[in-house]
Amino acid sequence: MAYTLTSNHLISNLTGSGGKGGNAVMQYVYIIVLGLHVMAGVFWAGTTIAVARDPEIRIERFFRPQMGAAGMVFLTGILLWYFFHSGFFGSIEMVLALGISTALIAAGVQGALVGSASRQLASSDAATETQLRAKMTRGERIAGGLLVITVFCMATARMF
Repeated sequence: MAYTLTSNHLISNLTGSGGKGGNAVMQYVYIIVLGLHVMAGVFWAGTTIAVARDPEIRIERFFRPQMGAAGMVFLTGILLWYFFHSGFFGSIEMVLALGISTALIAAGVQGALVGSASRQLASSDAATETQLRAKMTRGERIAGGLLVITVFCMATARMF
């Protein structure tokens, strides 16, 4: 099993050359896991950045789907790390680890600021609601900035 990271042949290189049936199945597994990882990540980062830019958007409507997408990103990311990076920690893995760290911090910020404020929203008066919405927007802005760093790290890791 060769651990080469070329742009066009990553999946085929990792599956090896023997046994056509098993390799084809594993290629589909890699493709599906990578696709789920990217789609969930795009949703999470995209909605975070979008709601951070417009305080009129009801952020609480996006919180649960964002956290679900974050969970999917972390689960599929663990699998991708196992498939493609286990047993080696070079410069690519260092950049990916930075991206993983900023994603974890972003999820924590969203949980702490947005999640806690959205739970208090239902039983709040107008003045408190304004403060809670400002807190949620601040949380989304911080998380959005961290997710921009995450996306940058994931997109450029192979360049290092």
